[in-house]
Amino acid sequence: MMAEEKKEEKKIRKKLLNTYRLVILNEDTFEERLSFKLNRLNVFVLVALSWLIVTGLTTLLIAYTPMREYIPGYSSTSLKKKAVELSYKTDSLQSVLTLNDKYFQSIKKVLKGEVETVKFNRDSIISAAKIEVSENGLVPTKEDSILRAKVDKEDKYNLFETATSKADFVLFPPVNGVISDHYDLEGKHYAVDIVVSKDTPIKATADGTVIFAEWTTETGFVVIIEHGKGLISVYKHNASIIKSQGDLVERGEVIAMAGNTGELTTGPHLHFELWSDGYPVNPTNFIDFK
Repeated sequence: MMAEEKKEEKKIRKKLLNTYRLVILNEDTFEERLSFKLNRLNVFVLVALSWLIVTGLTTLLIAYTPMREYIPGYSSTSLKKKAVELSYKTDSLQSVLTLNDKYFQSIKKVLKGEVETVKFNRDSIISAAKIEVSENGLVPTKEDSILRAKVDKEDKYNLFETATSKADFVLFPPVNGVISDHYDLEGKHYAVDIVVSKDTPIKATADGTVIFAEWTTETGFVVIIEHGKGLISVYKHNASIIKSQGDLVERGEVIAMAGNTGELTTGPHLHFELWSDGYPVNPTNFIDFK
């Protein structure tokens, strides 16, 4: 058996290593042009190497060149890039829409004079601070009186109550006149009504951006200005509007003309509101309308 196996092995090796001559002849003259000495093993190795080289080159072409886009199942690189960009844009737009929706809801509340929750009554705090010292059984010193007068003056004209605040707003009276209806938090009248003649110029109380300038059924022509730091001023019942949404205005600049427009009015006047961080504040604490 061993002899037969060795004999068979030698036979196979001989077949693989037997040399053959490949000759290329001229068909007309039978002149030898080219000849190769080959055996079965050389042919097998050559075919295997050729197959590996072709497979490797094809893989490289598919993986690293745009040719892969022509093969079914592969998506275009440009399409992938556009899809990623669109995904980012979609996320950004959703965020912007969410912020805009919250912003418009806030403007809607300001227009309707709605306050969901008032955490404190600022007027009560100010009134408490103005209680006479004698009522508490204390005798004020000269220095204390000077300090109180200084604080009262700052509180009258500055939006923020401390002199150390980084943002110190000095508000300009939108009009001068007699207040016919005062700020009333309990009565949900979050404004002061100033009686003026028709077509009296209405002025911006501080620098800012017009975020609303439209007609409303109940309050006529309305202008809302955002001043930054959470401060918004509202001007209602105007006869006409001079500024448009998006306009930048300066302190004391004319933005509208006083009138008697809208259903909720009984005569020419300015309905003026101040909102700080979403809560109404009493304008007379910061502005002298006389």
